[in-house]
Amino acid sequence: MGEVTLSGLLVCRSDEEVAAVEAHLRAHIELTRAEPGCLSFDVVRTEDPWVWRVDERFDGPAAFAAHQQRVAAGEWGAATKTVERRYSVRGL
Repeated sequence: MGEVTLSGLLVCRSDEEVAAVEAHLRAHIELTRAEPGCLSFDVVRTEDPWVWRVDERFDGPAAFAAHQQRVAAGEWGAATKTVERRYSVRGL
């Protein structure tokens, strides 16, 4: 199987959600980029201070699934569980 890509937006709806993203984003990026199979991972704040652009590339479905499982069980997942995700995934 080929690459899996995810792209879209992380959209906060409160100051508390923005604070959670800001507090945990650096570690989330570092941990993700260190994962086996991660080809690229970028989360960049847009002109709207409550919205981030997310672009991910993994070398296959297994690496992407492992990433999703780690995130769901980790600090990032817990801290940002209420933040809206508007993502599109290709390659699954």
